[in-house]
Amino acid sequence: MTVNISSPNTAGLRELQEEKALRHLVGVLREAQESLAARHGKRVPMLVKIAPDLSDDDIDACGRVLSDLQVDGVIATNTTVDRLSIEGHPLAGEPGGLSGAPLYGKSTAVLRRLRSRLDAAIPMIGVGGILSGADAAGQIAAGARLVQFYTGLVYRGPDLIGECVDAIRRLREGVPA
Repeated sequence: MTVNISSPNTAGLRELQEEKALRHLVGVLREAQESLAARHGKRVPMLVKIAPDLSDDDIDACGRVLSDLQVDGVIATNTTVDRLSIEGHPLAGEPGGLSGAPLYGKSTAVLRRLRSRLDAAIPMIGVGGILSGADAAGQIAAGARLVQFYTGLVYRGPDLIGECVDAIRRLREGVPA
């Protein structure tokens, strides 16, 4: 189950990433998760999805809270509301989250910082701007255990999957790109 508190398209949702609100929300959900697991004999993993637009202090706070509460995983990140990378583009003023190549740097930076602050036992899924095998390997190198992509499939098609698998395999084997 994914607790997505990072969508830029839902008013006020990202405020749940503030430390106190995050601790309360995830704490209540973790209690319910364990209660349901005991009742039904099956534990469903819970991952939390965060935004790429968090400040360093907010990322640090997320790391503390999510480590303290021992979530099952973190998805870093959703789409961005930052339009600096596309400033001047005719569609730069469109509402909603921005995905694709302009997101990669922000997503990877959040992933890297959070990985260094999060309990090492908590896996991370890297998402954001993965349009090549090198991008996928870059997210793995930044601390992701898995990668997830959407926009890359739109622009590159299913061949992107094999390219990413090959690049990650080479990275893990220590073979230069």
